[in-house]
Amino acid sequence: MRVITGSARGRRLKELTGMETRPTTDKVKESMFSIVQFDIEGRRVLDLFAGTGQLGIEALSRGAAECVFVDQRSDAAALVRENVELCGLADRARIKRGDALAYLHSGETFDLIFLDPPYQSDLLDQALEAITAFDICRGHGIIMAESAANHTLPPVQPPYRLYREYRYGKIKLTVYHRSGNEGHE
Repeated sequence: MRVITGSARGRRLKELTGMETRPTTDKVKESMFSIVQFDIEGRRVLDLFAGTGQLGIEALSRGAAECVFVDQRSDAAALVRENVELCGLADRARIKRGDALAYLHSGETFDLIFLDPPYQSDLLDQALEAITAFDICRGHGIIMAESAANHTLPPVQPPYRLYREYRYGKIKLTVYHRSGNEGHE
């Protein structure tokens, strides 16, 4: 698992042992960042269910202003810290160990949110509902959700909308956009 491009390009990231964490495959990660390549520079990013931190690290490497990494597992939070330091990105990273859904109540807002919880849980649906209910995306923000290809996500309410779904074998990326602040604030 390597950083694809940017300031930390080619850096090999450390991985968690065991089967509890399923890192995003290189093919899916490349596609994910191709979709949002013009929406990263200078933006605030949230890597919820961070695992190894590879999605947030890739965003930081590509010029994101800041990334908040959230994971419930203490070993995952420690590994994210190690990986951001390894890549020289610690000055723009904040690592939070704790419940991801509870973190969504923090009042912070983001331009780009990555959601990649364990597939067999219902955490993705809950996170998506909380993000839209608490409206934590800034105007023109993007939510990128990774799930099993056969998983149907709940509908979202305005100012959020489904932008597009992409399928990669057994994996699906679902992209949501938030409209700007015009008429919604």
